[in-house]
Formats: sequence, C-alpha cells, structure tokens
Amino acid sequence: MAIAPTMMLYPNYPFFMSAFGSDDNDSGDHFDFNISKELLLNPKNIMLGEMIGEGGNSIVYKGLFKGTMPVAVKIVQPSKTSAVSIQHKQQFQKEVLLLSSMKHLNIVRFLGACIEPQLMIVTELVRGGTLQRFMLNSRPSPLDLKTSLTFALDISRAMEFLHSKGIIHRDLNPRNVLVTGDMHHVKLADFGLAREKTVGGMTCEAGTYRWMAPEVCSREPLLIGEKKHYDHKIDVYSFALIFWSLLTNQTPFYGMDGISIPYFVNQGMRPSLINIPDEVVPILESCWAEDSKNRLEFKEITIFLESLLKRLCPESSNDDITVTDDEAYDDEIEELETTWLLGKRYIKLNKPKKKKEKVMKRILPFFKKFFSSKW
Repeated sequence: MAIAPTMMLYPNYPFFMSAFGSDDNDSGDHFDFNISKELLLNPKNIMLGEMIGEGGNSIVYKGLFKGTMPVAVKIVQPSKTSAVSIQHKQQFQKEVLLLSSMKHLNIVRFLGACIEPQLMIVTELVRGGTLQRFMLNSRPSPLDLKTSLTFALDISRAMEFLHSKGIIHRDLNPRNVLVTGDMHHVKLADFGLAREKTVGGMTCEAGTYRWMAPEVCSREPLLIGEKKHYDHKIDVYSFALIFWSLLTNQTPFYGMDGISIPYFVNQGMRPSLINIPDEVVPILESCWAEDSKNRLEFKEITIFLESLLKRLCPESSNDDITVTDDEAYDDEIEELETTWLLGKRYIKLNKPKKKKEKVMKRILPFFKKFFSSKW
C-alpha cells in the first residue's frame, strides 16, 4: 500500500503509555483512562498516510502497522490528547472497550489503541470504503439483488451479534458500514455512539436524522433531567432504511432538509414501496413500524434473509454468504406543502398500527412460497 509523502511516524515513544493522560493538560479536563495495557499499541509502530474519512470529532487515515500491515487509524480531534474534552475521552474509551470485545466476521476487527500522544483507534483496513460511497458510485444503476440481500444479511448478522451482547449501535447508517475489498461483503464500524442497554433512559437524539427512529427524534418536550426511553429496536428501524436503500439505490427522504425529516417520520411518512419485491415488503413494514414493539428482532431478520438469498440466488454457496446538532424546527414546518411527499416517493403508515403477530402472518406465506414455487 502506498503511503502519502506526508506520512507521520512516532519513532521514539515508549511502548507502554501512561493510562492517566498527559501531565501537560492544556484543556484542564483531566480524565483517568481505564484501558488495559494489552489493548494499547506502541505509536512508533504506526505510520499515517492519506486521509480517508472525517467525522464530527475525528479523522480517519490509511496507515501501516509495523511497516507492513495496512490499517485504518481513527484520530480523535483535537490531535493532542491533553486538549481533548472529558466527554470525548469518555466516548473514546467506551468505543475502545466495545470494539475490543466485538469479534465477528461482519464487524471491523480491532487491533489496538493509543492514548498518547494522540487518541487513536487502529483497526483492519476495509478497502472497499463506506457503503454510502459504494452506492453513490453505482448510481444511477441499482445494485443487483444478490448484492443487496448479501449486504443486508451481513448487517443483520452483525447487529444480531451486537444485540446479543446487550449493545445498541445508535448510529446505524451507510457511512458506518464498510465494504470489503472484493466488494462482496460489508462490515459494521464506528461504535462512537454505541452503548449498553439501560433501564433509566437514553441520551437524546443520538444518531443521524435521516436514519433515526421516530422515538429518538421525537420533539416531545422532556422535563429537566428526564431522558428519552427507547431500546435496541431503534437499530432495527435504521436497518430498514438501509435495506430499502440497498434495494433501490436511493437515499431515503432525499431532498428534505435534515431538521424537517423528524417531523415527517413522526407523522408516519416512510419511503415508497413501489418496485420493492413482494417478499420483502412485510419485513420493511415491520422494521420501520412506528411502535417499536411491532418491529422484528435481528435474529428473525437474519433467518428471513438467509432463506430469501438461498431462494433467489441459489448459486450462492454457504461460503459466499458467511458470516453538530441541528436547531429545533418550529411550528412553521406544519405549514409546508406535503402533497409532494405522497404518491410515488413516500407512503404514510396505516392506522391503526398492525401487531407484530399479524406482520409475521403476512411473512409466513412467503416462506411457504419459497419452497413450493419458483421465483
């Protein structure tokens, strides 16, 4: 792998770094890291190359580990550890501890971290780039059905594993899904907002508006100190929009301002199901249901997608399918013309909402169809 001329190298930094931050604390935000030394890398073994991504408070570079292994290096900003806020140090530590415990074929492999002189997370380099970029590069042509189903299955398997560990991703979207170099599979990445399930409620509005579940982006006022109550099913909603995007190669709510999307989502608006395969429609309807209790679990989604892929793509072998905040909008948004949202581009959820049992009854006939007729 070619490394850019601006490659950075840490040649003489000691192998074991202090777990208690720098004494030169420019920010005044002292934080005692609690990261095992076994998870820390020697920064002199990490060479940084070209930038390949940028987030709200981090930059991702291509790099080399020990001069030979291609890696991705995420550096928290500001680049000097002592200048990073306590909040971002806490978020960094959570992500390191989560990633280090997530060992799954469809989750990016964690290699180690550094806490001095910069906060860095080092993972395997997934060469295909983000799923968002992959789909953009494929437009205007849609993805082939096998690719769409395989990618959806990979995401579902990763999320099934994550939920089995009691972890909610909270920011599932195509920018946080990476495509393998052979363009045949995807891996889940970026656990900066992920957290364990809690009983007392969750932080408000974690995630990205376009992919955010209605219970997260709801504008209902909260009492001082009150938290929103949502669970792991917010990831199921986000998955539904990604699955829809894979099938259509379109962006959900395209053309809408980010701050407008929560209003329409909470009014029951969803992307159009025109040209979506009949077998898939009940799954999407369940996964993006307004009531989270009516949404499927990922273990159910995985079973469905495995069966669907086997039926529609029989040539697939087992090996082939392995395993800054926007300002709040005001009441003026209600005066927007909504007629254009209806028709071909968007649909509105039916009332009253269907129970999950009824949704499953709609899905079961399609399973029977798989084994009784040809596609």
